Amino acid sequence: MTDAAIELDGLTVAYDGADILHDVSGYFPAGMLSAVIGPNGCGKTTLLKTVAGLLRPRAGAVRIAGMERTDCAYLPQAAGFDRTFPISVREVVGMGLLPRIGALGRVTADQEDRIEATIDAVGLNAFADRRIGALSGGQMQRAMFARLAMRDAPVILLDEPFSNIDAHTTTALMEIMEGWRAEGRIVVAVLHDIDLAHRHFGWSMLLAHESVGCGPTAEVLTHDNLHRAQHLCDACAADRNFWAAA
Repeated sequence: MTDAAIELDGLTVAYDGADILHDVSGYFPAGMLSAVIGPNGCGKTTLLKTVAGLLRPRAGAVRIAGMERTDCAYLPQAAGFDRTFPISVREVVGMGLLPRIGALGRVTADQEDRIEATIDAVGLNAFADRRIGALSGGQMQRAMFARLAMRDAPVILLDEPFSNIDAHTTTALMEIMEGWRAEGRIVVAVLHDIDLAHRHFGWSMLLAHESVGCGPTAEVLTHDNLHRAQHLCDACAADRNFWAAA
């Protein structure tokens, strides 16, 4: 293996007998923000779930150098919370400690201080006691980032973390991700925004059911590669919003 932190080796993943990912190989290095980018329906979420250990490949393998799948913290597209459930922002963020302390474990004073510091870091200190049903979409995403941060995981996997949030929230969450990168963590985010990938992500994998390219973003998200991806599958080509920005 190269200097890869996550290596994908001939990864094939199927739903209902049809390959969603086919023979995908590539790697994501530590200490760099990596994007998995492509049009809707190209297999981006499937790839991230497979790396997280939530899906089993039909063929090939995922290797995470020196780590276990339990070292991965995964943020899905949807928060997965019933927004009508009477739980506060503070309680949601504290749930990030569950893998460490267990459902019946006691939160220490130091951990309580860390919860408060993490809430403050995402700009929600004024909303710590607010029920999640009263949060905006951007505020909820900040809370989910804080919950993820409490995991303190070396591998962070984010599925469309900037969808349906405003530019101010995107900037704030990018600052948190930059902090994770500076700490040498592996940070991989599924994106639908080519411009965002160029501006903030040094490494990219372009997907269209297979890997069209994987490497430095400027070398992967080229006109020729995007043109090739557009013609690899009809479903991907139908995502006009993605190709309009390409």
